[in-house]
Amino acid sequence: MALSSITKKLIMSISGLFLIVFLLLHMTINFFSVIDSFTGKYGAADGLFQAGCDFMALPIVTIMVPVLAAGFLVHIVYAIILTAGNMKARGGYNRYEVASKAKAESWASKNMFVLGIIVLGLLAFHLNHFWAKMQLNEFMGEHAENPYALLEATFQNWWMLLIYIVWFCALGFHLCHGFWSAFQTIGFSNKIWEKRLTYIGYAFVAIIVLGFIAVAVNAFVQANCCCGCC
Repeated sequence: MALSSITKKLIMSISGLFLIVFLLLHMTINFFSVIDSFTGKYGAADGLFQAGCDFMALPIVTIMVPVLAAGFLVHIVYAIILTAGNMKARGGYNRYEVASKAKAESWASKNMFVLGIIVLGLLAFHLNHFWAKMQLNEFMGEHAENPYALLEATFQNWWMLLIYIVWFCALGFHLCHGFWSAFQTIGFSNKIWEKRLTYIGYAFVAIIVLGFIAVAVNAFVQANCCCGCC
């Protein structure tokens, strides 16, 4: 039986919220590398970032990878279905329908699909840099590469740092609208909570985006620092 448009949006919203929680966890573990830089344990075996990577390598976490991949797949498939439906109904590419005209006029809400494509494209790029050389290696019974060395190898060039910052910003714009829209779809948003959720979403997204950027910039500094104090 074909799913209704509301059901499709609900599935997409729930999968999106699931991915947002993962992003917060992922950013937190990566940010441990920044903390290590200030505590003098950057690159050390007992550093917080190393401990976070060891945690992510635990079997109970590793088995969550297929679940996470399924969440991404569901989110992407329903984004394509909803966008195709909107294009067919409106005679061209347009944003998702939202109740608030103020939200509908935002740039992010009008370009969610395009932003999603950018995020997805660079996600594959990112997985090749880190996941394929750490969790995938361990899954295949091979030795995982040093996480600190991977950070420095990835961000040692300014142009790579710039590419990632653009990606983080695109992710931020996508999340800004997605956060509010997801809560509206599941029925949590109302006149009282609409503004609150908007500002909570902005704060939440700012923490995620700035956290990821701080990790990238810190790795760039660590990779290019010439003095012995770094």
